[in-house]
Amino acid sequence: MIGIIDYGMGNLGSVSNACRFLGLDAKIITRKQEMADCRAVVLPGVGAFGDCMKHLVEHDFVSPIEDWIQAGKPLMGICLGLQTLFESSEESPGVAGLGIFPGTVKRFDRSQELKVPQIGWNRMKEVQSDCPMFNGIEDDSFFYLVHSYYVCPENDALVAGKTEYGIDYCSCVWRNNVFATQFHPEKSQAVGLRMLKNFWAWADVN
Repeated sequence: MIGIIDYGMGNLGSVSNACRFLGLDAKIITRKQEMADCRAVVLPGVGAFGDCMKHLVEHDFVSPIEDWIQAGKPLMGICLGLQTLFESSEESPGVAGLGIFPGTVKRFDRSQELKVPQIGWNRMKEVQSDCPMFNGIEDDSFFYLVHSYYVCPENDALVAGKTEYGIDYCSCVWRNNVFATQFHPEKSQAVGLRMLKNFWAWADVN
């Protein structure tokens, strides 16, 4: 079963509905104890970085998520769920992220006359073409995004995909048992559904 973590902030309905459409065994979980019944978890998120971390602490999911990743179990982060995996964010100075990956989260530079937040469809250029979540998905496919901030990993080896929006920024990371995207697979039609299905298959063998 895939557990979709409910910590009071997130696009739970759309992720759950996408899994249901694909016939995947998925369940929204509200307590850390429910993670024990899962073979993989999804960490979704919408809103502000600081609020997200506050909710994760209040719902007692921080240590369980860290333990889950350290145990080598599959996790997918989506949107803000990707950003929380890093150490900090310009959106919420002084608030620590989960710190799974070294790096920070930066705001798009308004001086380039970009519309911020970026809302809509954009291409994802594959950097790690061997990533199992890209199986059956053409390079430069379009995914749906809604965000004002982007992750800046210190380790380039983490970057699985990039997107151009004034700059080429990291829109997807993959390392060992953790895969996370800035875009919303659950809102990205056929390619996004294929990515969720790939995550299910990947989790089945990990």
